[in-house]
Amino acid sequence: MKTLISLLLTVIATSAMAADNAPLAGQYNPAQPLDIAKVVSVSDTATACGVVPATMEYVDHQGQTHRVTYNVIGDCTSSL
Repeated sequence: MKTLISLLLTVIATSAMAADNAPLAGQYNPAQPLDIAKVVSVSDTATACGVVPATMEYVDHQGQTHRVTYNVIGDCTSSL
């Protein structure tokens, strides 16, 4: 019985740690195509001016979540 409880607690703790791990953002490489099934989020660069880094989080066709960073030109709009 103690072994079963220990196993159950280990599975719960491992699942909780895995849920907290956000995918690391990799730098975008135009030579490597992205497998994007769904875009989850894109960083807001509307108020930035000039070239700024942006991050996109997406899910591929196998269901894995990825983050990629890339450079964009901000829109230089002011937030009123």
